[in-house]
Amino acid sequence: MTMFLWGVAGAGYQSEGSAPDSNWSRFATGYRDSADFLHRYPQDIELAADLGVRVFRLCVEWARVQQVPGEWDFEFYDDVVAKVRAAGMRPMITLDHWVYPAWTGGWRNPRMTELWLANADRVVKRYAGNGTIWITFNEPTVYMAHEIRLGRFSPMMPSRMVRAHKAAYRLIHETDPDALVSSNVAYIPVVNRLADFGFLDWITGSLDFVGIDYYYDVTPDNLTAVRGATGQLYRIDPEPKGIYRALKHYARRFPKLPLYVVENGMPTDDGQPRPDGYTRTDHLRDHVYWMRQAQSEGVPVLGYNYWSLTDNFEWGTYRPRFGLYTVDVERDPALARQPTDAVDAYRDIVTGGLPDGYRPKK
Repeated sequence: MTMFLWGVAGAGYQSEGSAPDSNWSRFATGYRDSADFLHRYPQDIELAADLGVRVFRLCVEWARVQQVPGEWDFEFYDDVVAKVRAAGMRPMITLDHWVYPAWTGGWRNPRMTELWLANADRVVKRYAGNGTIWITFNEPTVYMAHEIRLGRFSPMMPSRMVRAHKAAYRLIHETDPDALVSSNVAYIPVVNRLADFGFLDWITGSLDFVGIDYYYDVTPDNLTAVRGATGQLYRIDPEPKGIYRALKHYARRFPKLPLYVVENGMPTDDGQPRPDGYTRTDHLRDHVYWMRQAQSEGVPVLGYNYWSLTDNFEWGTYRPRFGLYTVDVERDPALARQPTDAVDAYRDIVTGGLPDGYRPKK
């Protein structure tokens, strides 16, 4: 029996700081140095390893490794990946988490797929093997929505990304035949089937598992997900059973593929407790409960990543705090990693499961 993969997740631009020239560095304001993973990664990798998790998701940021055309520098990521492996964890490497070098011109450039694959070729051949799991594009439909927001969208973007994914899938399996490859989908209530048509439905023959990011759902009694449209993620009422519905949905749609919860977590408003008293521990345990329920009914779930290890830059703001470890980027120059209540709860889940007889709080 394959051992279940517990993990944590983060992303380059959101956590590293000192951002090089990219589509996002030209757009975002108030970025600062984020959680400074760029210099504090040894500590963060140790914090993850202390949880007992077996997967550490990161992004090898294209804009950082190829800051000028034709030149690559992997020194930083070489050490990150080496330390992740030395700590007994498998890297889950994202090739594109919505950020690309500004010099490329983005997906409006007819050569973008070629440029993207040239970088992917170097990354894959450098870090393949030893159990590395691959994500080509993070949440493709949300990526496209952000490109619209940044004024950089091209009608050719979906088809160019599909070609890039399929080529990367072949490349990865030529380099490392046993690797697992996916592109994680954002579960978007009500319109998820329509959103999947923009990318997921076109790459189904080039997936080894379906990666799912689950944060919220819509029910007749809970319509608060609409607040996500205004960026007020911390005002959405959690819907833990929704992860069960999401897993069952994708298991029906892709009966031959296993699933992996690539992202799941709860934002708080600037690190403050929720007014209803629902804690990060409650959220974590409730979602794991419903994930386990789906598994007990035959849904093949390979693993679960908590988003995120530390608080990050959430695409324009530091206000939503997702981290197991909170980092007050705007008020704490030391960027101290302060454990939330969910640190001990997640360690307990990883090492021994949910408390005996646990029933969801929400």
